[in-house]
Amino acid sequence: MTASNLAPETSSKLLADPRWALVERIAASQHLKSSARLREFLFYIAECAIQATPEAATEQQIGIRIFHRHPGYNSSEDSIVRTHARLLRQKVAAYFAEEGSQEEILVEIPKGHYLPVFHARNPEAQAAFNEAAKESAVVPIAVPERSEPRLRWKLGWIALALIAAGTLVFWQSRSRPAYPRTAVDRFWQPFFSNDNPPLVIFSNALFEGNSTEGLRYAPQQTEQTVQGAGDFVDTYTGIGELASVYTLTRLFDAHKSQFILKRSLLVTWDEAQAKNLIFIGSAAENPSLRVLPSTRDFTMMATSNSAGVVNHHPKPGEPEVYLRPEHPLKVDYAILALLPGVQPGMQMLEFSGLTTFGTQAAVEYVCHPDTAAELLRQITDSSGKIHPFEAVLETNIGGGVPLETRLVTIRIH
Repeated sequence: MTASNLAPETSSKLLADPRWALVERIAASQHLKSSARLREFLFYIAECAIQATPEAATEQQIGIRIFHRHPGYNSSEDSIVRTHARLLRQKVAAYFAEEGSQEEILVEIPKGHYLPVFHARNPEAQAAFNEAAKESAVVPIAVPERSEPRLRWKLGWIALALIAAGTLVFWQSRSRPAYPRTAVDRFWQPFFSNDNPPLVIFSNALFEGNSTEGLRYAPQQTEQTVQGAGDFVDTYTGIGELASVYTLTRLFDAHKSQFILKRSLLVTWDEAQAKNLIFIGSAAENPSLRVLPSTRDFTMMATSNSAGVVNHHPKPGEPEVYLRPEHPLKVDYAILALLPGVQPGMQMLEFSGLTTFGTQAAVEYVCHPDTAAELLRQITDSSGKIHPFEAVLETNIGGGVPLETRLVTIRIH
């Protein structure tokens, strides 16, 4: 792929198709280059259209393949595909209105559908497109029905040699550890240990009251003495925290690794100091994160009227506080940090959004190859070593889900 490393594995016929070249230009444009998820969406539905497989471009299939929803999920209640499709239509239309104003071939995603439609601007462009498509057709290699005995004998030996070589490669691959192949693999490699699985700690703030009459945060000093007692409730967490745990589960399953999941108020000091730690949720709702050593360059700030991320050592041009607009909530910020763990040799990951959306966006940011690669370029030195860091992420929110996430600023330790 020339325009994006997110393009799927494609056949030579697809790569030679002028429509695919157009899709790559759109994906590399200013309108889409900062959104890995929208580019992945575009590549997938474009391949379905060019390869004439419309049955793979349904809302269900897109939700499963692009947004990692489980098979059979209720798409009428989960609008993630429709929300992203609406945004993708806007981005594609903006491309043809600006950067792609001279394109001879146009692509549209009709409203109510997900399969893109390609058409030419004028008859001359249509004729040129038809000729290019004709020239790009791949002629299959013919295989003779009958072979000479000598040729069959040689092919038999070649087949045996290939089987032996494949068997050798298979056993060699089983006898040595897998080498990290992607940016996601490299970033998460220290946490993929079944000998000492990491501890994933998700937020569950302590509330007082009840779900009928209303809940409100309990005073922080109360957490140490009355957890789960009386009118105090400690069994709630956010949607973003739930989605984050699901994303991590898929990631660890894919690498045949495990983690231990605990809500914050149940974590003990003894188990925390002996493991790599992954915190999901802000310090406001994750009491364990307030006890352990945490970030020093960026911290959360919340008042009755606003919330934001404090930049304690702003560089020229950086704000002192990254403030989140309250109404409507279209932007959120999150702290993403990789820090030393409690014991030497251990590490700690922190995903802390101002809201549950920011937390979810931060986890997804380091679980996607494109954005993980962007982060690794910042935190990896010439020897390949990954350094501890603190970073601020900004995510756009639409339809109740995080859409586009970008790295705002970073401090390398």
